[in-house]
Amino acid sequence: MKKQGTIRRLDAALGAGLLLAMLITPLAGFGQRCAQVRQEVLRLHILANSDSEADQALKLRVRDAVLEETGGLFAAAGTLEEAQAAALENLPAIEAAARRALAEAGSDAPVKAELTRMYFNTREYGEDTTLPAGEYQALRLSIGEARGRNWWCVMFPPLCVPAAETAVEGQESKAAAEDIEALNQEPHYRLSFAVVEWLEELAAG
Repeated sequence: MKKQGTIRRLDAALGAGLLLAMLITPLAGFGQRCAQVRQEVLRLHILANSDSEADQALKLRVRDAVLEETGGLFAAAGTLEEAQAAALENLPAIEAAARRALAEAGSDAPVKAELTRMYFNTREYGEDTTLPAGEYQALRLSIGEARGRNWWCVMFPPLCVPAAETAVEGQESKAAAEDIEALNQEPHYRLSFAVVEWLEELAAG
């Protein structure tokens, strides 16, 4: 009897293992596609000074100024490397545009622009686009203490407005946009994104 009980437990463990493998195998492919997207995207990330109504309004002023400053800049980029190089070269101009927007609103809050690699949780963009959790290259602007709610969009491929309206898409830009769209057309993609985020958090420790 004891031997039969052991066999049953082994059978149950094997069955559970096979079921887990069946669930994880499709996710492994999804995870690889998520990793590919992270290597194709340059994000814009603007951190407000605080969550106060005034600081959030200033954040949106900075957003509008930076998008106007960079619209043609990133629309002309044909590859991610070109977009990153353009961001790095134009950091002083981007920062100056943000400062002007703040000054015009009567604020003397400091602002810092930098090109960095940073972690994002799973984020929805617009009504039908979600980007997976993980580390991305980002153009980040920090206003004041940078402790408020943030605003973000995708600079490359050019999905931000007005950049998206004037984009001159190269082959790599189109491929990146198609990869993002493909992820969002996967069956049960919301659940898949949640699992990917959980695995990313585990990996980050």
